[in-house]
Amino acid sequence: MNNRSFLTGNQLKILALISMTIDHIGVQLLPQLQILRIIGRLAFPIFAFMIAEGCRYTKNRRKYLLLMAGMALILQIVYFIAMKSLYQCVFVTFSLGICLIYTFDYMCNKRDFFSSALFAVCFATVYFICSCLPDILNNTDYEIDYGFFGVLLPLYVYAAKTNTQKLIFMAVGLVLLAINNGGNQWFSLITLIPLALYNGKRGKMNMKYLFYIYYPVHLVIIYIISFLVETAY
Repeated sequence: MNNRSFLTGNQLKILALISMTIDHIGVQLLPQLQILRIIGRLAFPIFAFMIAEGCRYTKNRRKYLLLMAGMALILQIVYFIAMKSLYQCVFVTFSLGICLIYTFDYMCNKRDFFSSALFAVCFATVYFICSCLPDILNNTDYEIDYGFFGVLLPLYVYAAKTNTQKLIFMAVGLVLLAINNGGNQWFSLITLIPLALYNGKRGKMNMKYLFYIYYPVHLVIIYIISFLVETAY
């Protein structure tokens, strides 16, 4: 990184957590304030970027995937029991993205027919889950959060060889995501600014599990506040 890069991974994660919280407040409590949803567009790209970095530097890839997939499973069970919802949360999105990264990396290392076929099968399966299943289950609210292009975003970053390539690939991925999702998603391109200031370092504190804990806790708090407000009126 150049000498103008000063944001650590921890600082980027905190920025993403703040942005995510503001976004969810906008969804649940203050839907009339679109500025909250615009600010919220920073969260997903930062998390996607850090997922790619996590896949690159983790010492235990199996544990990394199982932790993400485990959180996804727990949250989806809760969502279904509480709201009868089949909408798939961002942990599912990132779990699928990690699977793509692992098979892509395996293909790049092995460079044989089997590894290429494995990646192709994984890619096709993820596409089916993201893009075909919603049509098959069209009488439900089933959908992958941020869709197929959202799942691909960490893969773009992981495939990049240099820091400049990471930003370029991220920009392309965000444009594709915005074209597919439309609306406020175009504001996610603002994320390129803090990402360009990333210095490649984790930071002093170990915040490895903060996202896993904070995500469900902040949602519960927001939903409780929403319930109390609705009850009061």
